[in-house]
Amino acid sequence: MTLQPCWTRDDVRTAGSHGGNGPVPYLGSLWESPERKPRQRKPSRIVDLLAAAGVEKVSVGGLLGTCLGLGLFVVLVFFAVSRSWPIAVCFGLFAGWLPLTILRSRAKKRTALLRQLWPDVVDHLRSAIRAGLPLPEALIQLGDKGPEELRPVFRDFGADYRAGGQFDGSLNKLKNRLADPVADRIVEALRLTREVGGSDLGKLLGTLAEFLRENARTRSELEARQSWTVNAARLAVAAPWIVMLLLATRPEAVQAYNTAMGAAVLLGGLVISLVCYSTMLRIGALPQDERVLR
Repeated sequence: MTLQPCWTRDDVRTAGSHGGNGPVPYLGSLWESPERKPRQRKPSRIVDLLAAAGVEKVSVGGLLGTCLGLGLFVVLVFFAVSRSWPIAVCFGLFAGWLPLTILRSRAKKRTALLRQLWPDVVDHLRSAIRAGLPLPEALIQLGDKGPEELRPVFRDFGADYRAGGQFDGSLNKLKNRLADPVADRIVEALRLTREVGGSDLGKLLGTLAEFLRENARTRSELEARQSWTVNAARLAVAAPWIVMLLLATRPEAVQAYNTAMGAAVLLGGLVISLVCYSTMLRIGALPQDERVLR
């Protein structure tokens, strides 16, 4: 048995001239690889932090520039007062980290507030759907009758939906504005219900509201107990540096820290403070919900 060779692209192009049956169309599409859709990049942690804190008008570059500018400003101020570069650099590093700390605190407070509001949002949706409103109109109605803190977000959703008429795209923008794990689950549940249909949406929303209330109640109790650990960690880190700030007013102490040994002591104290603070926070940290349904 003789094996026949496979045709190549040139064979296909010239088959008509050799066979006399007319030209054969070029079948190049058989060898072309299918186009691959570009992968959507996940937003960075700083972008997620800005969204979770509800800060929309600040970019990542602006935040990093603020951290750098504040750190340099504090370094210059402390050097002008103490005439010690090691002391000034240490407090400049603390000042440069301050905007990120404020953002994390704001994001944590906003998440805790949203956790208390989501059961009311689900109840409003359930009532609107039982009244016969379509799902997009039920979400738009939250801009007027929903919780006060979330009305601007749902008004923006209504503007997006009326402008484009695309429910999925408007839901994606809503998720990005909220930047909350619970919101992701609610939005995806509504999207799935709209796509596949179902008559148990009211029952589903009722069960979800009860679960969210129970989860918020348990989480609040745990966070109240966790606050003791967090406050103790902050006090333990801040106390030595407050003493350092008082010592910086004495010329003999400043002269001692201007030496190589004094700079090494400050650097070691800074590293130990950061390691101990992060360790205490990890020990007392509660499991955080992650945004997986993006």
